[in-house]
Amino acid sequence: MADDKKRDDIAIEMSDPNEPPAPPRSAPNPAAAVANNPIIPILSYCVSSILMTVTNKFVLSGTGFNLNFFLLCVQSVVCVIAIQTCKTMGVITYRDFNSEEAKKWFPITILLIGMIYTSTKALQFLSIPVYTIFKNLTIILIAYGEVLWFGGSVTGMALFSFGLMVLSSVIAAWADIQHALQNYGHSNNAASDKISTLHAGYVWMLVNCLSSAAYLLSMRKRIKLTNFKDFDTMFYNNLLSIPILLVCSFVVENWSAENINKNFPVAQRTNLMLAMIFSGLSSVFISYTSAWCVRVTSSTTYSMVGALNKLPIAVSGLIFFDAPITLPSVSAIAVGFVSGIMYTLAKVRQSSKPKVVGVPTTNTPISASSQSMRDGLKS
Repeated sequence: MADDKKRDDIAIEMSDPNEPPAPPRSAPNPAAAVANNPIIPILSYCVSSILMTVTNKFVLSGTGFNLNFFLLCVQSVVCVIAIQTCKTMGVITYRDFNSEEAKKWFPITILLIGMIYTSTKALQFLSIPVYTIFKNLTIILIAYGEVLWFGGSVTGMALFSFGLMVLSSVIAAWADIQHALQNYGHSNNAASDKISTLHAGYVWMLVNCLSSAAYLLSMRKRIKLTNFKDFDTMFYNNLLSIPILLVCSFVVENWSAENINKNFPVAQRTNLMLAMIFSGLSSVFISYTSAWCVRVTSSTTYSMVGALNKLPIAVSGLIFFDAPITLPSVSAIAVGFVSGIMYTLAKVRQSSKPKVVGVPTTNTPISASSQSMRDGLKS
């Protein structure tokens, strides 16, 4: 106690009476503390991803729903209105429309329409868990596309994760077919119809994986020319896709009164329209929370969250819809989940390798996802 008293006396003696008093500390801003808390953007991103998948499945699983182009058009219109409102309120910023930039970006929009249309068709025929598992195959196509066109590389750990992705897809398909045969019988017409539906879903899923890889690889190249950021990409994608989706809907889809009543039964019409609007808003939430996640945490954490997020999305299909809960289906979800984690860890290891000191004699390969993230966030 005596020593403490001496230190207090010394401190008093060393103080300067002419020194002005220190300014009062500003109270912490609760809003800033919430905005910079990494848990909140991560949870927001996960919830928005689940909501969008579930609402899309709800609309597409309606009795004979076949107005997929119209669904996508409504979502694009809602998205443009939402982000324009957010820009007016000062919540987000993006560049104004420019016809020259629109011409450069138009081919990417065409690829996007191919990706999202085939996505709705695959989700229409497949359960959410199977859809989520098969979506992992897009990672393989993108990785080897980067090897061919961007000088990327595939490590042994990444290659092993690709094997797990393929294995999980095979298990999921086998589980689906076995469940159909057990429920409907081997010789029943209902079983044949169910298996035909599954086969159609697998074909649409394959086309979706190819179109998704083409869109993402092409977008990476085009972003370097336009220097688009996240909401620039969203604005141009949705705005340019609206007239194309409208034309495709009126030309390809059946707009007779009978078909409209079939797609939007009177008892469910309001709920379906609200779900379509909500799914469009969810796409805005996903983009906003994605950028929020990267800003508050890091691109590595964001990649890991994306891998972890596939598990709750798959589980949501088991909870909200009639996806079969069997040992093979649960095993497929588990293997697919592990494969996503392993791939993310492989990319983290690859990106954390020490850089070459000095002038390199060859171009150092960089992972596709890392370079795409850099291109998207580059100001």
